[in-house]
Amino acid sequence: MTMKALLPHIDKSWTLFLDRDGVINKRIVDGYVVQWADFEFLDGVLEALSFMSGLFGRIVVVTNQQCVAKGLVSEEGINAISREMCQAAARHGATIDAVIMCPQLATDPDNYRKPNPRMAFIAKEMMPEIDFAKSVMVGDSESDILFGKNVGMVTVKVAGHSDVADYNFDTLYDFSKQIKDER
Repeated sequence: MTMKALLPHIDKSWTLFLDRDGVINKRIVDGYVVQWADFEFLDGVLEALSFMSGLFGRIVVVTNQQCVAKGLVSEEGINAISREMCQAAARHGATIDAVIMCPQLATDPDNYRKPNPRMAFIAKEMMPEIDFAKSVMVGDSESDILFGKNVGMVTVKVAGHSDVADYNFDTLYDFSKQIKDER
């Protein structure tokens, strides 16, 4: 699917929303990133983040982290991992403007895990200039794609195919390369 009809118009008025595990860092199958030593950037992600930082006005990471509710790590522990991730990205010329995390269990009633759009609304409260119609959500799960769809974002599925997503790419790097090649 070509992106020429839509995405070349991205500029600083746009916001990039990213899932964390499986998009930015390697997902631990049947496990969780509970300390910085567990965190491993996926190939090309830092380069992609650097390019995207120059293109988008804001980059927001939205991440479900039920490992907090399971007692495997504290909220402060997740926040420390987020700080390290942002600092590593900054050393490569990238800016992550916010990391918003849902610590609830998937089984909690009234939880705000993706696909619930609450984290998008939290981001908009923090940065009122966010326009969901000028936002892209990149995720590796259907819940990420539905999260973006729930507020009218352009959606990009990585690490697998989705019939619901607007676009499908193998990685965040591949998505960024496609945009770069078309500019």
